[in-house]
Amino acid sequence: MTKLEIILICITSLSMLVNLGVFIYARNAIAQLLSVSEEFGDLKVMIDAFATHTREVYGMEMFYGDQTLESLMEHANSFNEQLETFEYIYSLTEEETDEEPEPPDET
Repeated sequence: MTKLEIILICITSLSMLVNLGVFIYARNAIAQLLSVSEEFGDLKVMIDAFATHTREVYGMEMFYGDQTLESLMEHANSFNEQLETFEYIYSLTEEETDEEPEPPDET
């Protein structure tokens, strides 16, 4: 083997190791991003449920006009709107469904 062949083999081996390392790193980074995306989606669902519940309680005759509940409802809605800015993250793991679900057959 000539000196050039040895150098080329070393460079090729090093390149293959670097490419493998980049592949493993990218795979782990994507897995972590998907995990965070799922957590953001769950958080969004929880905040939506909280805002809806607060709105329902505020609409009850017993509590209608209560300033504390009104500010809590406004805070929940504001928090929900702020979370909308992260939609691009939690929408990574949501399945895109353009079709409406069909009602089950009652046969």
